[in-house]
Amino acid sequence: MKSSSGKRTGRGAPAIAARRALGDSTARQHTPNRDGVKVLTVANLSRLPWLVHGFSTRQGGVSSAYGGGALNLGPTREDTPENVERNRQRFVRKLGALDAKGRPWPLITVSQIHSATIHRVDQPAVSPLKGDGLITSEPGVLLGIKIADCLPVLVVDPERRAIGAFHAGWRGTARRIVQKGIGEMRKHFGTDPAKLLAAIGPGVGSCCYEIGDEVEREFESQFAYWQDLFEDVFDSQTLHARYPLLFLNQRPPGHGDPALSRHLNLVKANLLQLRDAGLAEANISSLGLCTSCRTDLFFSYRKEQVTGRMMAVLGIRP
Repeated sequence: MKSSSGKRTGRGAPAIAARRALGDSTARQHTPNRDGVKVLTVANLSRLPWLVHGFSTRQGGVSSAYGGGALNLGPTREDTPENVERNRQRFVRKLGALDAKGRPWPLITVSQIHSATIHRVDQPAVSPLKGDGLITSEPGVLLGIKIADCLPVLVVDPERRAIGAFHAGWRGTARRIVQKGIGEMRKHFGTDPAKLLAAIGPGVGSCCYEIGDEVEREFESQFAYWQDLFEDVFDSQTLHARYPLLFLNQRPPGHGDPALSRHLNLVKANLLQLRDAGLAEANISSLGLCTSCRTDLFFSYRKEQVTGRMMAVLGIRP
């Protein structure tokens, strides 16, 4: 909604909950191993001894692209399949996802299409799956979501020992992929949403996620709280593009349209979906790290255009 001054305002509890999740103090980091591989984790999932989870960074890989020494975990034009496979092996070993003979667990991924399509995994898939979500109760496999700005959302059922991993870009978020994924976990595993734990990984923050009118219209058509998901941010580049001679002709301040750009808060959008699906606020954690701001640590397609891919993974120990 708007105040009398025309400034958009929040809506109480949902907005407060989202702000809390943005600065989750339970997030922590693994120190790099001898290869320099760094993995990020969250405390609420780390407390489960039977669970493996982690969010990769760009550091500690064998890829010469993207600045060298990059842990690129997704197929790209600039990298080779051999490098990607070696990087994935390093990442999985860093997580400790190994069988009794020291072999890495199978890593299950999907060909991501910005959809709300979710697959149940009972065994390693022979052919590539198309979609943006994976759920399983099968031990000894890793569910992997590739990321380079879109949010990864990991969901865990501690009672049923079932897990879900979801790729939530703006399209998937608008299609309620996280809510649908929790519904699929209820259907297949008998999950009680009130008992679920969730972690939102690194992705582009509202600080950097400028969007167009079509994105806002999509959310407006789907969510009663859509206004809570957007904010106007001052943008000096927009001001310069609109008034290139502003300081030359000393145009008086306050004249003309303000240099504001519209930004989307994906973290808040997915936090509210988790809450609406039945999760307790205390059971939701967020790393609160922006991939576009932190290209020293993450790949960011929005910031770099030519870049690698990170991964968020989740697995059940046998």
